[in-house]
Amino acid sequence: MSLDDNYSKSNRYSYGPKIPKFISLLLIFVSLVPFFHAYAQENPAEQPKRHLSGVITATNNGISIIPSFTLGRPAVFFDLSMGGERFSFDPMLRFGMDGKPWTFVLWGRYKVIKDSRFTLTVGGHPAFLFQEVNMIVNGKSEKMMVGNRYLAGEIATNYKISEKFSMGLYYLHGTGIQVLGARNSDFLALNTQISKLNLSKNFKLRVNPQLFFLKVDENSGFYVNSALTLSKEGFPVEIQGFFNQKIKSEVAGDDLVWNMSLLYSFSNTFSKK
Repeated sequence: MSLDDNYSKSNRYSYGPKIPKFISLLLIFVSLVPFFHAYAQENPAEQPKRHLSGVITATNNGISIIPSFTLGRPAVFFDLSMGGERFSFDPMLRFGMDGKPWTFVLWGRYKVIKDSRFTLTVGGHPAFLFQEVNMIVNGKSEKMMVGNRYLAGEIATNYKISEKFSMGLYYLHGTGIQVLGARNSDFLALNTQISKLNLSKNFKLRVNPQLFFLKVDENSGFYVNSALTLSKEGFPVEIQGFFNQKIKSEVAGDDLVWNMSLLYSFSNTFSKK
């Protein structure tokens, strides 16, 4: 998992941590899934549908995938998804508003189970976290942009209880390959979504509460957060408010993290003829 520079404490590189077998096997599985899926097509004459979708976010405070860590300044996110019904490539490109890169996360995901109510998804990614550090160059201290490299694997479940309510578990394990800070992270979350809450004829509210446990190297803690998203029917831009509150934790980071964001969503489906 790509970790925020809030807990990067060293100015020296750390090399050679052993990659957990879980991540190695998961990355191999995800990379081979497209070939198995293509081979298993029952009717090759029927071309499967593909999608290209994404969300572009502008926010006053960039918040990481692990929401207890932040960039600490305004940011813009490009969260994209392309692929078929089962396998997708989901890059996440995140920058500060000053144009400096923050994180590049290159997800590959596969839906192992996909029906009208329950989904089980596995995924893996390489990631690059960029941060400015003071380094000695020719005897002088200079600020330089350094890229930390990570590998991670995830397992996600979601159960749709009704048209307006769903919940699921999410687990993410990340390890640093060449990093300035923490090497290993474990993130386990209980996700819920309450959607399509009518505020008026055209405006709807979506609420996403989350309770999670986080372990970073030897430190751990519990947190709670929620996102509230206001949307207008037929309009692609949404307004979102988010907060994350530390319950009890030894992990470095602010007790309260929050932001306000504008989200622009797009989605296209196509098939080859």
